[in-house]
Amino acid sequence: MMYNYAKEQYAAIGVDTENALRILDTIPVSMHCWQGDDVRGFERRDSGLTGGIQATGNHPGAARDADELRAMIDRALSQIPGASRINLHAIYGDVAGVERDQIEPKHFSAWVDWAKERNLGLDFNPTLFSHPKSADGLTLSHPDKAIRDFWIEHCKRGRRIAAYFSKELGAKSAVNVWIGDGFKDVPADTLTPRKRLIDAMDEIFAEKLDIIDAVESKLFGIGVESYTVGSHEFYMGYAVKNGIALCLDAGHFHPTEVISAKISAVSLFVERLLLHVSRPMRWDSDHVIMLDDELIAIAKEIVRHNLLNRVHIGLDYFDGSIDRVTAWTVGMRNMRKALLIALLEPYHTLRDAEHEFNFTKRLTLMEEGKTLPWTAVWDEYCSRKNVPARLG
Repeated sequence: MMYNYAKEQYAAIGVDTENALRILDTIPVSMHCWQGDDVRGFERRDSGLTGGIQATGNHPGAARDADELRAMIDRALSQIPGASRINLHAIYGDVAGVERDQIEPKHFSAWVDWAKERNLGLDFNPTLFSHPKSADGLTLSHPDKAIRDFWIEHCKRGRRIAAYFSKELGAKSAVNVWIGDGFKDVPADTLTPRKRLIDAMDEIFAEKLDIIDAVESKLFGIGVESYTVGSHEFYMGYAVKNGIALCLDAGHFHPTEVISAKISAVSLFVERLLLHVSRPMRWDSDHVIMLDDELIAIAKEIVRHNLLNRVHIGLDYFDGSIDRVTAWTVGMRNMRKALLIALLEPYHTLRDAEHEFNFTKRLTLMEEGKTLPWTAVWDEYCSRKNVPARLG
């Protein structure tokens, strides 16, 4: 049996595959609902996607309503082993005809009922794009107080919806605030919008709720190429100062930056991290994640530094050029494969060799580990979870 062989091979380097599988099964990964319909939502079908983001492709089968979306998610989950959560945007509730500053938990009760039946947790995101009141490219940092107040109220209500998820499902919900605020060309005043954003966020987060609050930065987007109000430095400072989670999105940095290089550094200053795992290609293009070097590096940084209880892993991509259920399935399985590879690494041996300046041993172990039979362990895991080991 291939698994028994793999078990022996890993035992020889001090790795317990059964322990790795046990830990893997406890790590929740949050699957983003917006892959299912290319970020259109169910609020108004005639609205275009704005906020410096776009979805491309015209593959048939995009969800037209929440029931279709949930059915698509069910099909994906049937092929995904391990603990999953579902990440919702505000535009995916029963919100047709409901203004965003009027959303309530009742608009998401169908999602809660569905999640209870499947033992799933739910996460939440206020939707601060694709709306007439975001047409100027500014929301929480807008100079018009009435527009700021509209979006502040939307975010407040989003946090209460997340608290409703936490209470009903018995699992703390992560609620992430991301805005596309910025300017297409070089602004004269970069400071004042950021002051307004601080004031807005202070008001949003004033109410204490049983949720995980997070803020997410971005380098640039379409239409806001020159200046983003919520930059990485801005939100990292805000998260550290206010004791909330910092969201690192794999596509929200310069093309030469990777979030795997940031995880250990940021973990020293914030208690919790939220990850939006994507695959940028030249910019924040949100391709379906592959089992590439960066994905494995992200997983290794989490596992190596014992951050599994402090890092919340969510996926974030939307590709309308391929089958959307398959896009979810491939991405979620790849995230779990990367976590398994990380759990099968003899990290303590590598660390000890490094601390002893035995870089030869470190290099040798790292390279030999790449050819150990981790796929046999993955096959065993899939078998135990009653999902196919291979797709296609």
